[in-house]
Amino acid sequence: MKIFSTSRMLVALGLLMAVSFSCSDDDDDNPPPTPTNDVQLKDNATLGKILTDNKGRTLYFFSKDASGASACSGQCLINWPIYSAGDLASIKLDAGLDKADFGTITTNGQSQTTYKGWPLYYYKDDVVEGDVKGENSNKVWFVAKTDYTIMIASGQLVGNDGKSYKSDYTEGTGETPYFTDGMGRTLYAFVNDKNNKNNYTKPDFSNDTVWPIYTADLKSLPTGVDKTLFGTIDVFGKKQLTYKGWPLYYFGLDGTTRGATKGVSVPKPGIWPIVNTQSPNAPN
Repeated sequence: MKIFSTSRMLVALGLLMAVSFSCSDDDDDNPPPTPTNDVQLKDNATLGKILTDNKGRTLYFFSKDASGASACSGQCLINWPIYSAGDLASIKLDAGLDKADFGTITTNGQSQTTYKGWPLYYYKDDVVEGDVKGENSNKVWFVAKTDYTIMIASGQLVGNDGKSYKSDYTEGTGETPYFTDGMGRTLYAFVNDKNNKNNYTKPDFSNDTVWPIYTADLKSLPTGVDKTLFGTIDVFGKKQLTYKGWPLYYFGLDGTTRGATKGVSVPKPGIWPIVNTQSPNAPN
């Protein structure tokens, strides 16, 4: 009886060890999934590095959101659902992304995540990872990127005089597209400049606080904006970006206010126009 009992124990122990090894092998074959970051940087063959959510779905900017508030409502939000990463205190980001660039606004009663002040959206027709079907839609929707040198805003021009202006600088209402930097700050040209020639800035930069020159390395541009039309000029030791030969400036009184266009009325409408793809070439 004793021998029989011992044999049964050995068989049972062997079965337990076999099950244990079997479970161990299964665990090695099926490791737990690696956690993914809330916002990712994905490589797109055409567009370069773009922002996506944790499932690889593309995120977008809307040109009409230059102020930092969402201008999308009703059917727009059905076509372009808002993106929310949730609590930014615990947000997880891919390398190359800075938590300081993200924020939160409330849109239609819901939390919406922003990047560099631009509210973030999905596009309803993007159904699988890597889809970018919303890019350049109606020339106002663009994939979200970290390194836009130029972005396109679209909205009402309002001068420093508080008056509303149309694209021809007569008084009136209507949306006008215009270039901003990647943070939504408006860019201007000076009517007295010539092709690749800054006729405004003084050698000591004593008037640069009024109309600061735009110095930037040319990186990403929205689809439809021709990279070959940009250049740089030397302005007393600084490199100023140009478009179609026009040196580009900020307006000091716009400050850091996103989408502000106060410069269009200073000193009178048309002297410091906004810049867009319809701007003429600068004169020689």
